[in-house]
Formats: sequence, C-alpha cells, structure tokens
Amino acid sequence: MDGISDHAALRGHYGAVSVLAARKTLRRLDGHCRAFIALSPFLVLASADADGRADASPRGDAPGFVAVLDDATLLLPDRPGNNRVDSYGNIVASAGVGLIFFVPGIEETLRVNGRARVVTDAALLAPAEAQGKAPKAGLLVAVEEAFFHCAKALKRAHLWDAARHVERSRFPSLGRIIADQTAACSAEEAEARIEEGYRLRLY
Repeated sequence: MDGISDHAALRGHYGAVSVLAARKTLRRLDGHCRAFIALSPFLVLASADADGRADASPRGDAPGFVAVLDDATLLLPDRPGNNRVDSYGNIVASAGVGLIFFVPGIEETLRVNGRARVVTDAALLAPAEAQGKAPKAGLLVAVEEAFFHCAKALKRAHLWDAARHVERSRFPSLGRIIADQTAACSAEEAEARIEEGYRLRLY
C-alpha cells in the first residue's frame, strides 16, 4: 500500500504552500479573532496525552463563553459533564491544545493552537459564572498560533443548511445506545438519567 512517512515526502506530494496560506498565521489574537470568539457558542478542543494518544471534545455555551483575557490568553470555563475529564487529564500530562471555533451561519472557522493549563483560581473563574454557578475549573490557554480556516469543509458538509439536517428519528437515542453498548441499564433508565442531567446539571 502506497503511503507517506516523512515530511519531505508529504510536502512533495502536495506541493508548496501558497503565500496567503503561509502568511495568515498570527502569533496573537487580532480584532477579527476577538470578534469571532465573541460570537462563537461552540468549539472543539483537541488534546493528547504524554504518549500522543489524541482526543477531541466539544465545548459549548452562550456566545462569547470563552473569555479573551488579552491578545495572547484565553480562558475556557468548564461546565458539568460526565467527570471523565479526558481533556484535562491530557493537558496535565501534555500542555499542547488545538481549538476550532464555530459560529452558526458562518462557514469559516477560527483555529487557535497553544499551550493550556488547568486553573481553579476562584477570582479568575468568577466572571465565567453561568446560571448562578461558577465553574469548578477552567483552561488558561496561551495562544501560539491563530488563523482563519476557509469554508470548504463546511460548504462540502452543508453544515448550516437546515434543509439537509437529519431527522432525529433516523438515529437511535443516546439512552438506547448506552443501553446497547454497556448492558448496564435499560434504554428507559438511561434516557431518564440523561434527561435529569440536562434538566438539573447543565450548569
């Protein structure tokens, strides 16, 4: 099977990077980056453990939930989840992270790469309070790279096209999936627990 195993071969296979693609990478957040983050209610957080095993985790809240503390620092508050803390465990072991910010209706995305650390300082986290509850922890991200990504992927996916949204009935509920995969409870029990979590532990 043909493949590529080194950087030189990879670059040779794809050719040179265009000048615009090479020059668009910023080392700090500019006004456009700040404005996009302020509009964004959703991002994907990528991290890896000390052995390079990668993980990607969705994060979402009201637009602007990620605070821009200055042009090189972001604060991403944690919200209640399943307590697996996979991303945080990775970051404790290896600080590198990648963020990709989405804004519904806008097909371009913003990518931010940097180094993160888990913070629990109450004064730092207090402004990230939501529904009367301050986050237990957060990620302080030191920005190393930021750049806007073109819309090709989202255009191919038709991600924001409501006419192409999948009817919910076409795929099993999460409760059914959990019941099938774990054999630890019935689908009805799983659904009840999930619904309770959405109702009582969203924040």
